[in-house]
Amino acid sequence: MPVRIAIPTPTSTDPAYNSLNWKDYAAAVRACGAEPVEIPLNISPKAIAELANTCQAILLPGSPADVTPEKFGQERDPATSPADLPRENVDELLLQDAHNLYKPILGVCFGCQILNVWRSGTLLQDLTILPVNHSAGRSVAVAHTAEIAPNSLLAEIAGPELEGTRLPINSSHHQAIGIPGDGLRVSARCPQDGVVEAIEGGQSNSSHFVLGVQWHPERTFATNPVSRLLFERFVHEATTWTPREILTSVAH
Repeated sequence: MPVRIAIPTPTSTDPAYNSLNWKDYAAAVRACGAEPVEIPLNISPKAIAELANTCQAILLPGSPADVTPEKFGQERDPATSPADLPRENVDELLLQDAHNLYKPILGVCFGCQILNVWRSGTLLQDLTILPVNHSAGRSVAVAHTAEIAPNSLLAEIAGPELEGTRLPINSSHHQAIGIPGDGLRVSARCPQDGVVEAIEGGQSNSSHFVLGVQWHPERTFATNPVSRLLFERFVHEATTWTPREILTSVAH
């Protein structure tokens, strides 16, 4: 049986966006031998937990929404897009399950950002004043490069296909990681302006696979070898995952 990857519906408000984008994530994990499992945003926490229990990893996709800024202690910037609370609620439940059991986590764009906020990090609410066009969009195949940190998980994954330490990437965001969350480290930055392009870091157990990327590897899965390597490694981690042993004490 193929491993199952939980992937939330990207938005609760935009069926056209969901139809266009969810299939790209599903196709990427399916091409690597896994089964994508869509997690609806309109079901109960109990139903979400039951679906999560059948999955070995979670993939948090992009979204046109922005994370609620109050969750990282900031007032809303005028440039910040409306929050999508049903999507945030589902992501938070999946993140809790994955961290409890050390399930592999891959966050993409919005998914990277909410991972960071859930781990008590912050976001920069608007990048439009910077010299690099980070909101270039789906039609721009290469918006800029990402400088990959040496000795990082990301460098390990991308290494066979990298020329030097820079990776050409697409870009469709106007917010970015500010302060990395608890236990997360920056593993890539845009060399032109220092914007964080990737974070990583699981639980205290170093074998816990947690990676967030600010670009969209699902869009270039068929054309970019590094994009394929990211998904192949993620699915491999899901395939080899075993639940963390949880010990309980009983009072006598």
